[in-house]
Amino acid sequence: MYPAQLWKRLADGMVQCQLCAHFCRLGNGDRGKCGVRQCEDGELFTLVHDRVAAVNLDPVEKKPLHHFLPGSVTLSFGTMGCNLACAFCQNYTMSQPPRLGQPVAGEKVSPEDLVQAAFYNGAASISYTYSEPTIFFELLCETADLAHARGLKNIIVSNGFQSPQCLTALAPRIDAANIDLKSMNPDFYVRICKARLPPVLANLVRMRKLGWWLEVTTLLIPGLNDDPSELRELAGFLARELGTDTPWHVSRFHPDYTMRDRPPTPLGSLERAYAIGREAGLSFVYVGNVLGDEHNHTVCPRCGQVLIERKGFAVTTARTENGRCPNCGTVLPGVGLP
Repeated sequence: MYPAQLWKRLADGMVQCQLCAHFCRLGNGDRGKCGVRQCEDGELFTLVHDRVAAVNLDPVEKKPLHHFLPGSVTLSFGTMGCNLACAFCQNYTMSQPPRLGQPVAGEKVSPEDLVQAAFYNGAASISYTYSEPTIFFELLCETADLAHARGLKNIIVSNGFQSPQCLTALAPRIDAANIDLKSMNPDFYVRICKARLPPVLANLVRMRKLGWWLEVTTLLIPGLNDDPSELRELAGFLARELGTDTPWHVSRFHPDYTMRDRPPTPLGSLERAYAIGREAGLSFVYVGNVLGDEHNHTVCPRCGQVLIERKGFAVTTARTENGRCPNCGTVLPGVGLP
């Protein structure tokens, strides 16, 4: 165990974790909802400070980020544990065992190891991903500080359920984020994810104000969050509160974890979501988890020219000129566009 950050002692002898919006109250021997922060003798500890459960070299498009260093690779890693319990989780073998009282596994690693691996493999960034990066906050911060010192960018792929204190600490460390906005229905978050919607919406607005490059993903689940009226509300929130240049990734659901009774998302539902996003004024709507879909390309919002073509997670053609459309001169929003 390693001393945790962002917590306080309570008058009743318990401690309160201040890392995410659950604000867990813990007594001696208790673990938080994430399963990887534990109270011992009036102190809070993290169980994943040096335990990485997965590390890979990924295209940045896999995060997915389409307007942040497109075509580059990012060193991606995550630990076990998560502060949500989504019934459809596609990384449940990493995220959920600690929540169920199972051992916290992982390979011993240091921030120096991770940054060196990024350099050795030619990565332009480090991504804190796979599970929820909030719950390995201490490892994230140490690695992110070292990465910035070495000229690397930092990316989080997150459920957006951080506490205000956590976002304040992450503010100077993070350069880009892809945040899951799973639904606009508060009951969906409570019933399906064991969380709450309002903190996620508030955090998205704050992340935009922090100046991070921000993209948003919604996994469309048949019969649960794919109602057109809800999607209009979600797309309207993105356009109104985050700006019409915010990329929205609408991804196809595949049955997994405890939600194996539902079929994959029909292609027609994805097409409808794409149209709803565009009708709401969003300039960049992408369809994910569908190989070869034309809506995975980046198109000039002014003249309609296809500027960045992708096949899967690979950029195959880039027609931009220093981030501008060569046809009409429109500047594409993003960071490090070709």
